[in-house]
Amino acid sequence: MTKWMPRALAGLMLATALAGCNSAAEEAAKPVCDRDCLVKLTQAYVSGIEKNSVEGVPFSDDVVIVENLKRIRQGEGLWADATGAGTDFGVIVPDEARQTAGWLGMVERDGKPAIVAIRLKLDPRGSIVEAEHLYSDVSNESQLAQLQTVRPGLLADVPEANRKDHDELIKIGASYYPALDDNDGTLMPFAADCERHENGMITAGANAGPGPNANTAPIARDCAGQLSSKVMSYITSIDNRRVFAADPQTGLVMGLSHFHHPMDFEPYEVTALDGTKIKYDKSRLPFDPFDLPAAHIFKIGADGRVHEIEAMGFLAPLNSPTGWEGTQTAAK
Repeated sequence: MTKWMPRALAGLMLATALAGCNSAAEEAAKPVCDRDCLVKLTQAYVSGIEKNSVEGVPFSDDVVIVENLKRIRQGEGLWADATGAGTDFGVIVPDEARQTAGWLGMVERDGKPAIVAIRLKLDPRGSIVEAEHLYSDVSNESQLAQLQTVRPGLLADVPEANRKDHDELIKIGASYYPALDDNDGTLMPFAADCERHENGMITAGANAGPGPNANTAPIARDCAGQLSSKVMSYITSIDNRRVFAADPQTGLVMGLSHFHHPMDFEPYEVTALDGTKIKYDKSRLPFDPFDLPAAHIFKIGADGRVHEIEAMGFLAPLNSPTGWEGTQTAAK
């Protein structure tokens, strides 16, 4: 019996060592900032902008900050221009897996209401290594009415048993861009009750207005049908797509992108609800060429379908640089 003791002891020591290694590996694999941490960090970041202070914000020494397509430094841009807090409208999308977070909400800028989107990315130490701000002033009263509080569906938790995993949510969120770019509403799983808001305007869904050229045969206004009607064919391309955050608890996914509208399109046909074809040319869309850097938040329910879209964007000159040239941006 004695001669087996060294082997038994060695086996016990090896098992103990392996358990210790596994424990260390598990500890190392844990995100440096969990969901609650990301939410609090985002709240502190927004609060700092509202108070014109970067104090306490954990920036990396290598941080890159881009605001409305231009590089800025800590304390510049919105930190200098914000004149107070906005309305109660604000949505946070924390992503433990990617150590990113997004926010879309309202602040007061130069004494006027502005809608703002923020992307934050942390390094392995939990410091902010990338920050991105998009903002647009909002003065229209009907738009502001939709930007006072958040639609309840956006903030509601998805029942735990029905939550989609992180990667599935990212995939669903990313499907919006080809659906829009290819004018095919079947490429994203839109729910029948899907409603899209853009800078406070209801642009798709049951509560949307008639849309442009209302004197012609009505065009579908539901999220899927509107895209499949091909009414958005004037959009030439959607670049710099970054679906950077997904939160299984709420089913929220957030992405940023850069739309190009040279407005030099050939006439195209749009399918009305009654099946008739309407020809769209430059006379129907008399706009100068422009870019639209934009942010979108998608609410994906327990059924895996998109029920709400909250978006914002601002006008920029056609083919504007993104501000991220020469840097490594977040994965698409």
